[in-house]
Amino acid sequence: TQNTLDLYGVSGPDGSFAYNCLLARRLAESGVRFIHLYHRGWDHHNDLVRYMGICSGLCDQPTAALIKDLKQRDMLKDTLILWTTEFGRMPSSQGSKGRDHNPFVFTNWMAGGGIRGGTTHGESDEWGFRPADRNNPTTCHDIHATIMHQLGINHEQLTVRHDGIDRRLTDVHGNVIQPILA
Repeated sequence: TQNTLDLYGVSGPDGSFAYNCLLARRLAESGVRFIHLYHRGWDHHNDLVRYMGICSGLCDQPTAALIKDLKQRDMLKDTLILWTTEFGRMPSSQGSKGRDHNPFVFTNWMAGGGIRGGTTHGESDEWGFRPADRNNPTTCHDIHATIMHQLGINHEQLTVRHDGIDRRLTDVHGNVIQPILA
């Protein structure tokens, strides 16, 4: 309906992130079990304020609409959404207008799929440069272990053979992040 298109900010079947979020909802309704959405253009080494405004403007409304739409359709409880990146950004500028990659601290969030809403986990230091608790940081392995747990898979038992070695997605690391589970 036009109301749904407006909710997502879709102006037509143009391949925009908004259209892809709506398409993701339709795929989920059809029983597709894994859907990957990608929005490129977040690598801001220069003119950070301008480009963050553009990317956020293209992604915020459709992402919020997808969550709201899944919840209205009673699908969010069975759908796990992960919004993530492969690294964070340094708390200081790079040159005059950008920020370089930060491999130590980054943000991701999860919604639905048995994740407790409004919960934060894994605090950074006061500058956003390193984990606050460097001896016990939340790692990508922890995120993967938590996702697999929510899918009913024991990450310590799921192995794949690669180059003649049994390997796990979480390597020999990873703990389920219990405090964020509903």
